[in-house]
Order: sequence, then C-alpha cells, then structure tokens
Amino acid sequence: MNEWVFSLIEGGGYWGILFLMMLENIVPPIPSELIMGVAGIATAKGRMDFAPVLAAGTAGSTLGNYVLFLAADRLGYERLKPFVDRWGRWLTMDWHEVERAGSYLRKHGHWVVFVVRFMPMFRSIISIPAGLAHMRHGTFLLYTAAGAAIWNTLLILAGRWLGQRFVEAETWIGWATLVFAVAAAVWYFWRVLTWRPSANGGKDQ
Repeated sequence: MNEWVFSLIEGGGYWGILFLMMLENIVPPIPSELIMGVAGIATAKGRMDFAPVLAAGTAGSTLGNYVLFLAADRLGYERLKPFVDRWGRWLTMDWHEVERAGSYLRKHGHWVVFVVRFMPMFRSIISIPAGLAHMRHGTFLLYTAAGAAIWNTLLILAGRWLGQRFVEAETWIGWATLVFAVAAAVWYFWRVLTWRPSANGGKDQ
C-alpha cells in the first residue's frame, strides 16, 4: 500500500517534488508534511540528496503561493470578490475569511507572510490578501521562500530522523498518507455540502 506514495514522490524526482509542493499550495492533493517527510526518508536511505530536495520543495512552495498572489494582485478586489462569492462553495471559503486574513496582514505587517508559512491553515490563503494589498513582489517572494525553506528543512530532517531510526518508517508514512487522503476527501465533501456564506459577508472589517 505504501509503495505508491514513495513511487509518486521518488519516481518524479526533484522536479516531481517541486510540482507536488506547488500544487499542494493551490489544491492540496497530499500535504507538504508528507511530501517532504517522504523525501526526508529518501535522503536517509541514500535515494535522494538533502540540498536538491530542499531547493525543489522550497521552489514549489514559493511558486504555488506566487500563483495565488499574482491572481489577487492582477484581478484586484472588484474582480476577485465576485469570483470568491460565486465559487466559494467549491473553494470552501468566503470573502469574510479573505478579509479576516487581510485584516491580520494589515495589523501586523508584511512579515506575517513569513510567519504563516508555519501555519498549515493559513499559509496559502495569506497570499490572496498580500496580492490584494499589492505587496512588493520581491518582498513577498523573499518572505515566502525564507519561511518555506525553514519549514521544509524541519520536515526533511524529521523524515530523515525517522528513516534512520525506524525500519517501519516507510509503512507508517504510507498509512498516514492513505488515512489523510481519505480524511481530506471526507472533509472536503462535508465542507461543500454544509458550506454557507458568512452572514456579514466580511462587512465587520
């Protein structure tokens, strides 16, 4: 069962890691914790090297977030809000959530883009208010890449530690991926079926 996880990540090589990490920040098929964890185990087994794994993972994270940032930056408030309002059920978010993240960004400053790289629930969505605020592209990319590099380093080291100390690490990761995939699918469809736009529509900001 766990072989497909490793063949998917290792078979794609470093470019596969980059692609999966980029996709994970837009439409997460597999969480970054598992992608980089598996890659970390691969480094422990000598099947991949640490530096290229980190570079690929960080580049993928940065590019994925930059796609969301560019969309918000180019579309702007007037065109992006109707899109979120219309497709919010399938995005499982509404404009109020975007506004809330934007309020946090305005209150605490652009360095928030760096900090939220360590928060799974917010590390992608913060790219939208950052784009709407027309944050400097270089600053956004720098903060995003720096935060992603640190987080990915920790994930790779954790995977390497598991791979070096536990023969069963690959099996654990495989089962964890399967359980997460099923849970994520159930969670998504539950969100779609029960989703309702917020009553205030983001007007309390």
